[in-house]
Amino acid sequence: MRSAKGVVRILFERIVKPRPGAAVGGEAPADHPRRCELSLWDLSMLSFGYIQKGHLFSLPSGDPPVEVIVERLNSSLSIALWHFYPLAGRLATEIDADGRGMFVHIDCDDQGAGFLLATADGVTVADVLAPSEDVPSFVSDFFPMDGAINYDGRSLPLLAVQLTKLEDGFFLGYSFNHLVGDGTSFCHFLNAWAEISRSKADGSGHLSKPPVLERWFADGRSPIRFPFTHEDQFIERFSPPPLRKKIFQFTGASIGQLKARANEERGTVKISSLQALGALMWRCTTRSRRLPDDQKVGCSLAAENRRRLRPQLPPAYFGNSFSVIAFTATAGELLANDLGWAAGMLNHVVASHTDTAIRGMAEGWMASPWVYRISGLDRHSIIIGNSPQFDMYGCDFGWGKAAGLRSGSENQFDGLIWSYPGREGSGSIDLEVWLPPEVMSSLESDVEFAQVVSTAGNGE
Repeated sequence: MRSAKGVVRILFERIVKPRPGAAVGGEAPADHPRRCELSLWDLSMLSFGYIQKGHLFSLPSGDPPVEVIVERLNSSLSIALWHFYPLAGRLATEIDADGRGMFVHIDCDDQGAGFLLATADGVTVADVLAPSEDVPSFVSDFFPMDGAINYDGRSLPLLAVQLTKLEDGFFLGYSFNHLVGDGTSFCHFLNAWAEISRSKADGSGHLSKPPVLERWFADGRSPIRFPFTHEDQFIERFSPPPLRKKIFQFTGASIGQLKARANEERGTVKISSLQALGALMWRCTTRSRRLPDDQKVGCSLAAENRRRLRPQLPPAYFGNSFSVIAFTATAGELLANDLGWAAGMLNHVVASHTDTAIRGMAEGWMASPWVYRISGLDRHSIIIGNSPQFDMYGCDFGWGKAAGLRSGSENQFDGLIWSYPGREGSGSIDLEVWLPPEVMSSLESDVEFAQVVSTAGNGE
């Protein structure tokens, strides 16, 4: 098992630019605007890190050769960037004429995306999957621009991709600026890029779901004036405490049983699989932290806004469109009640996230803009992001289904949980969890948790 830093060596780095006039099914734009304004949802992400997610592919035979893979990826990425042109730009800032605020937008000048080729000598697919073990520390080196925050997109690419050769496969890691889009948009881009990559040998073909690039503004007006004039007023670079990072796998059968239990205890049929699983994680991590009964503890969920707005935003809306919603209780209250109580509280919060609630949040933000800061997050709570509904395993570049999914070290903090679809499908879910070492050890031995979790790791 390889775990030491320095395993990964960068072989080369280049810039991939959009292919002008790329004709993919006759749908590519003849031209595009130079300026892309940013919505309130986009601007609130200025101080967070890039989205860092990646696919692990097993190719024991070494076919196709890495040179063919690189060429296919570069050619298809060039076409994809022409459709998703904000990703090829850079952030730009302007101080307001009165000197009391600033404007932030994407300068869509086609500077291009980053592409790196690397090698991890001696590392195998099995080493990365690491069943029943923590995610190896070297996995963070599979992602470019590690440590960058979204505001750094003024000089750094808004998208960078790293292909890392392993002994019997490769890892494709993506760093995607969160101001450009959320997890839904990120997954949309990846699947569009993969569609182009596998369509023809020359990397051209049909794009079945073009992006909708016009941004949503709460009052119908843009650009948004940000009430800051210097980055020190809204930017932080957070250094987390020592944390363990581990993958926990839940089968479709165990999730189904958990959901049925939560609904029966609550006397309803409305609780979803993720709400039931979120309630389990909330209860078990709270118990593992050994908090006093009067300690406030919360469970936050990233709620997608597109389908909740009236009128709805298009499913292909490319940008950020989500809110973080939460329910808070005391540790004593949470653990004195059953799973159904906790899941029912989460279900109520989700059901209350309506068009009216979203617009109310938007009005509040416009009256007093702010950005997410990791240091402001409650270390006694958990936050569940990403989504098992994202079709990450359907992202086929032409080499078949990925062997696993992993994330980088972006935005890590005590209580962060990323949710993914399980590789086996059938309602399975994988959770990637960050906790302090002593809390993680306690969680692993928690009786309620052990009754539901299938395996740690995402191996075969």
